[in-house]
Amino acid sequence: MIEQTPLPSRQHRYEGLPALDEATLHRRREGVFLVFSGLFLGTLAMLNILGITRFLDLSFTLPGVGREVPFIVAVGVLPYPITFLCTDFISELYGRRRAAGVVWMGLVLNLFVMGVLWLGASLPPSIPQDPATGEPVRDAAGRLPVFFEVKTLAFGAVAASMVAYLAAQFCDVYVFHFWKRLTRNRHLWLRNNGSTMVSQMVDSVAVILVTHFYARALPIEPDRALWAQLGAFIASGYAFKFVAASLDTIPFYAGSYALARYLRLPPPHAS
Repeated sequence: MIEQTPLPSRQHRYEGLPALDEATLHRRREGVFLVFSGLFLGTLAMLNILGITRFLDLSFTLPGVGREVPFIVAVGVLPYPITFLCTDFISELYGRRRAAGVVWMGLVLNLFVMGVLWLGASLPPSIPQDPATGEPVRDAAGRLPVFFEVKTLAFGAVAASMVAYLAAQFCDVYVFHFWKRLTRNRHLWLRNNGSTMVSQMVDSVAVILVTHFYARALPIEPDRALWAQLGAFIASGYAFKFVAASLDTIPFYAGSYALARYLRLPPPHAS
């Protein structure tokens, strides 16, 4: 809707709503953009720290069949669908260019998180170090101090998420606008769900493969077939994201129409 500039000179007329001056329009539009971009970046930082610090076993038994379905997701997956909802709102209200800008800022944030973790691990510690290895002394249970445990897991999560993140988020923005052009701005539900579900499949595959083959951070059982376990992780993560993406259709519809009125933009079906 606002492809070249966040503040077009003309405002859409809504019956019963007063016209707004340029300063008020600018304040409203930049304020809404700040909310969505801040929620996106804050969620991204949180999930990269929490990431793979814990895996949730939500396996269940199919009624009437008695077969157990493995359903294991990392705790970092829980808030992840919010990031796709935010980029869909930004894409709908502000255009592909600003949505892509937020995605790139997310990459910078990932690098910043890794930089702080690296710096924290490199500076002189206030705890004893093993003179032979230079590593912090482990406790009686063989564990590193909490920071180093978090750093190890976060580095694995961030390395995996950076690859998956770029692939999935740019896929989300591209597919969203592909469907928007193809349907000539009709069928809001299609570009919302179509872009999110395709991009989250890309994300689910990439993050599991990178987490295992690069970070070696998945709880893989050595006596079971590797690809069966990786497939279960991918299917579990995608199933969770698929359900979340389906549920966000209603708030996306309601939010798009309400925000278009609030920001004096053309309705989603008429933009």
